[in-house]
Formats: sequence, structure tokens, C-alpha cells
Amino acid sequence: MSGLRIPGPDGVVGGDGVNGGVKSGVNGDSRGGLDGAGTASAVNVLAPNPSPMTLDGTNTWIVGGADAVLVVDPGPDDEAHLRRVAERVDGRRVTAVLLTHGHPDHSEGAAALARMLGAPVRALDPRLRLGEEGLADGDVVAAGDTEVRVVGTPGHSFDSLCFWLPGDRAMLTGDTILGRGTTVIAPDGDLGDYLRSLDRLRQGAEMLEATVLLPGHGPVLPDPSGVLDAYIAHRRVRLEQVREAIRRGARDAREIVEMVYAEVDRSLWPAAEMSVAAQLNYLKTL
Repeated sequence: MSGLRIPGPDGVVGGDGVNGGVKSGVNGDSRGGLDGAGTASAVNVLAPNPSPMTLDGTNTWIVGGADAVLVVDPGPDDEAHLRRVAERVDGRRVTAVLLTHGHPDHSEGAAALARMLGAPVRALDPRLRLGEEGLADGDVVAAGDTEVRVVGTPGHSFDSLCFWLPGDRAMLTGDTILGRGTTVIAPDGDLGDYLRSLDRLRQGAEMLEATVLLPGHGPVLPDPSGVLDAYIAHRRVRLEQVREAIRRGARDAREIVEMVYAEVDRSLWPAAEMSVAAQLNYLKTL
């Protein structure tokens, strides 16, 4: 059975977080036009940590207006990157550093950046916070006149959050939705939760008339409803592929990967195996 592949704007495709490598930008710019992308109140500062799993690198988002901002996902603890983020803040008051989730490629630099900017770190996971305030579904965080609403979207990880920017009709998605390919379900995540989060985002995208998704990796995505429909359909196809592999005699995640991901570079099989393990755990609950 052939897998559904979700193409990004540049034609690179992937599946279950198993992405086709890093795409170079136009005219040799390795940042791929992602640095500086965004909306009226959100701008991306691309971290220099490209890889098959992080795509072009982690997208660090600066959200706000002329007087105050929030920084979302500072990325790796890379001094040059954190200084670039501080330069883009350009003296504005930083209300808080927000984390979509705790994986190191998003959170590792949070403490250092918070100290640099004199701001608290807010996250769902208490272990990642600096200061007394956390984050939870339904919270509203403000930076001047810019409002950010917190949406609980567990699945990729247990602590995954998305951030809705009502003024821009944009959703910051962390690793729940990627700019290319689809996301992997990490060992601390859960596929059942992830499917419910996708359904919630799909309903919200239509109800709120969302116009763009701002992912944690890869380019911004127009047509949020279409992207989410494709993500949901992709998961259904992958689950059927796993069922078919089991019917054909596959006994564990590794053997399923050998059947379902035969065309994928073997260096990416560990990520594929992680996703298959999540699918097997989910199928046991049905």
C-alpha cells in the first residue's frame, strides 16, 4: 500500500515526522526564506539547527507590537541565535517566553534567553518554568495590545500547546503541525490524544476562520483547514497500513517499518519506528 504524502509549498514531502531532508532556499540562502516570515504581529527568527527531524531549523516566534512582545520557543541554547532573537526584540518589553512543549530543540535556550531579556518562562510542564506562572488550555497571555490564547493540543508530546493569535487569525502550532511532512509521536506523546487534538484544531480553524498556521519547523502554511484535513486523512491511511502489515505477518514495530517505510532512507527508520510504536499502542485501545 502506498502512503499518503503531504507536500509542502516547496514540494518536499515526508510522513510521520520522517522528512526528506533539509531544503535549501532560493539563491543559495540556507534559511530558505523562512527567517523573517510571519504575520502582522508574529515574525520568525530561524535557529541554526537544521536536520532531517527539525527541517530547516526551529522557528522562534516573536509576537507582539511596538511596545511589548512574547517570545515563543527560543530553540537551542545557541548563543548566536539567542542574540539574534534579542536583536529582533529591539528593546521592547518581553512579557514572557512561552513554550509550545518541552523538547530541547524548542526549549533548551529558554532559560538563557529569559535571563538575557529579564522575562519569565511559561510552559505547561512546571519543570520548564522560570517564575510562578505556567500555561494551560484556555489561558490568555497579552503583550501590549496583542493577545495570545492557549490551546491544549497533547499528542506529539504530553505537554504540547498551540497559540491562537486572534488579531492575525493565525495559529502557532509548535510540532503539532509542521511546515513540511507530518509530525512524529514522541515517546512522551500519545496518538489518541494527537488525533483528538487534530480534530479540535480542524473545528477551530473553521469556526475561527483561521488564515495561516505558523509551525515550529518549516514554512508558514496557508489554508489551515486543508492542511488539517490532510493530516487527519494521512493518519487514517498510516493506521490502515499498520493493520495491513500485521495481517501480512509483521510481528513488531521494526518489521512494520520494513514494510510500510521501505522507500524511506534507513537513517530515518528510528523515527518511523517511534511513530509505528505509537500506532500500535493506539490500536490496542480500540
